[in-house]
Amino acid sequence: MEPTIFRFIFRHSKKEQIFLLVLTGLSFPFLYYSLDLPKTIINEAIGGKQFPAEVFGYQLDQIPYLLLLSGIFLALVCVNGGFKYYINVYRGQLGERMLRRLRYDLYARVLRFPLPHFRRVSQGEVIPMITAEVEPLGGFIGDAISLPAFQGGTLLTILVFMFVQDPILGTAAIALYPIQGYIIPKLQRRVNALGKERVKAVRKLSDRIGESISGVQEIHANDSSRFALAGFTSRLGEIYTIRYEIYRRKFFIKFLNNFIAQLTPFFFYSIGGVLVIQGDLTFGALVAILAAYKDLSAPWKELLTYYQRKEDSRIKYEQVIEQFDPAGSLTEAQQIGEPETPVSLDGPVAFRNVGLTDDEGEVLLDGISFEVTKGDHVAITGPGGGGKDLLAMVAARLLPPTSGSVTMNGVDIAPLPESVTGRRIGYVGPVAFVFSNTIRQNLLMGAQHAPSGDPDPDFFPDSPSQRADAEASGNSLDPLSANWVDYEAIGTDEAGLKDRIAQLLKVVGLEDEVYAFGLRGSLSAESRDEIGDRILGARTQLRSRLEELGLASLVEAFDEEKFNTNASVAENLLFGTPVGDAFALDHLASDPYVRSLLDKVGLTEDFVRIGREVASTMVELFKDLPPDHEFFAQYSFISADDLPDFQLLLQRADRLGLDGMETEDRDRFLDLPFKLIPARHRLGMISDELQSRILEARKLFREELPEDRKPDLEFFSVDQFNLAASVQDNILFGKIAYGQADAGNQVGKVLAEVIESEGLRATVIEVGLDAEAGIAGSRLTTAQRQKVAMARMLLRRPDVIVLNEAVAALDSGMQAPTLARVCEEAAGRTVIFVAHRARLAQPFGRVLVMRGGRVIEDGSFDSLNEEGTAFRALLDEE
Repeated sequence: MEPTIFRFIFRHSKKEQIFLLVLTGLSFPFLYYSLDLPKTIINEAIGGKQFPAEVFGYQLDQIPYLLLLSGIFLALVCVNGGFKYYINVYRGQLGERMLRRLRYDLYARVLRFPLPHFRRVSQGEVIPMITAEVEPLGGFIGDAISLPAFQGGTLLTILVFMFVQDPILGTAAIALYPIQGYIIPKLQRRVNALGKERVKAVRKLSDRIGESISGVQEIHANDSSRFALAGFTSRLGEIYTIRYEIYRRKFFIKFLNNFIAQLTPFFFYSIGGVLVIQGDLTFGALVAILAAYKDLSAPWKELLTYYQRKEDSRIKYEQVIEQFDPAGSLTEAQQIGEPETPVSLDGPVAFRNVGLTDDEGEVLLDGISFEVTKGDHVAITGPGGGGKDLLAMVAARLLPPTSGSVTMNGVDIAPLPESVTGRRIGYVGPVAFVFSNTIRQNLLMGAQHAPSGDPDPDFFPDSPSQRADAEASGNSLDPLSANWVDYEAIGTDEAGLKDRIAQLLKVVGLEDEVYAFGLRGSLSAESRDEIGDRILGARTQLRSRLEELGLASLVEAFDEEKFNTNASVAENLLFGTPVGDAFALDHLASDPYVRSLLDKVGLTEDFVRIGREVASTMVELFKDLPPDHEFFAQYSFISADDLPDFQLLLQRADRLGLDGMETEDRDRFLDLPFKLIPARHRLGMISDELQSRILEARKLFREELPEDRKPDLEFFSVDQFNLAASVQDNILFGKIAYGQADAGNQVGKVLAEVIESEGLRATVIEVGLDAEAGIAGSRLTTAQRQKVAMARMLLRRPDVIVLNEAVAALDSGMQAPTLARVCEEAAGRTVIFVAHRARLAQPFGRVLVMRGGRVIEDGSFDSLNEEGTAFRALLDEE
């Protein structure tokens, strides 16, 4: 990247900056005439005596002449305003494009950082640099050349006008500028230094916040919140001190500028007044000079402000880019370049005198040399810290060796672009990362290398105007809406992709888990017609199957004419599934339509009364129980934290009566009955008579629901698929009965059989693949994230597979079977497996043992499993 902000500006926007300069120059004649015209209006049109005046061959009396000059003045004001508007908008667009380019360049450089660099720099530092710290640079870049030219030219134009009117007053106008030009930069230097300190302090603060979020579990577990808050306070105090000093100095500079600016009118009024009195200067000229000086202060202030912004932007730019040029970064060609001819790595893998040292010169790998024959499966084991994990990363070209080389199929992998190494070498580490997207997209990421096919012209980032902006900003021109899947690498076409993914889910042992996600997931509107009827068929089949097995009582089906005692009162009232938050079950009592319905049916007072009884029962039941007692989970009306509030509410109810209570307090009681599930809570408060009235309210609810609120709810229907409900709930079409022994498991088994018999298992898995993985895969377990990473790697069929303790996060009983299936899938391809347990190396034909960064043993599992070997010692330690 360019070392200074001005070199960055000239390199990427020279033509645009020249255009702005030309446009700025064209505006100055209009500005000059707009300054000179008021003098003509006052001296000639208002104070003149020579009329009629001749203008372009026309004779004009005084008033028409005055109106003509005034009209010209108004036109000049519009022209000057038009110039300013266009220049400002163009500058803004230019600044935003350059800011977009800068952020893109910085992000691209982050992707090229060598992996060890991430141990020295944190997310908390890098993210604010790309997002917040460079934000002010966008505004400055657009102004960098044109603003000083425009404001400086404006200043000179006004000064020329003033000198033309009277040299003495012109000199008075600029007399104090040299003083400001000398003092202000000296004062600004210290502000600049403080600005650098502030940026560093804020980066440290961001780092501490990110660290606290990542380690919040440890903070809670070790009761170190007070210590963390004290440390945060210390950093806030450091920033406060710096910022306060910056404010003091900046506003002193501003005070000094304002004071000097107010001295100049003193000279105008005194010297100019004397000259008018003596007849050496006309009154109109003095008025014009005073008006011009009023306009003079604005560009001068703009130039002073520009100087401060320039220094601030220079510091920000230099401080940012120095963090984005670490030694050992990939080149741009290695990152996004494509080889001129296809490169295959399907051949022997050779390590020749490979060495690796850290930043402090400590030897991590020392002269490692061995060769793996094409298609062999090799295991590498050894004690922790022996270098086996680092060797795996070197093999995957994730760490460049300090000395020696790694060749695959005779090709040195060090200079190869990622379009070769990232496609032909597969790597899975001990801690896999899953992105915030669906499971399907995380799997496909392993084969999303380059776009193919035509993009969607209506897709926002790929519309023609957006593409033009991206090109002007130096961003990627790859269309996001194109098909990015590399079917050639996968070895199938689009039609066979589903089967291939399903096959890999079985290989890594993720099929059952994705199936479970699918049961809890819902179908899209597009798939309703295709799959909805089959789901309804499964619903009928499940009901028949449960009746055949005598298990029908385990599921209470939804019936429009019946109250479902295993569902909550809220669910019974709605008789449907909310879409979004409009009819959220936890806040149903606060919905205006629901409230009006309760009033109409006469349920409001009954619900308030029942709510009071529920609250009284819960307070009596829970008052002597610890907050983590199981009753709080079973009767989830009132949390332990809310108990004191409800005790006070009950006291007010006893004192004032329900009718005398505030509306807000009554609403707290009104909310509770909606959460009652009669069969589960068994409080006896929802009588048969009340159930009948709730059914009446249900009917009225559906009939009178406003048109604009109908999209907020998917009603239950025995012959219709419910898009808002999960696949499992659609098939069940009811509630599993509470109080029945092992009801959930029994129904689950029958449900699985029905789904299998109806040929829906693959469909459910497809739904499961669209489940969101969460931020950094937070909705998946550690083992599930590892399985996703292995399937993602296998999807593109790499020539060489490197498994760096890839099964360590799996249950111990699943490690060997999963590894065996992965190796079977990789038959005929080279596999280098780094084993966290030596016994996992048993199926491999060759085993290497590392210690102290060296290969100390090399042979078969049986030959190394002898008394006195390092390998036997590793086995004995397990």
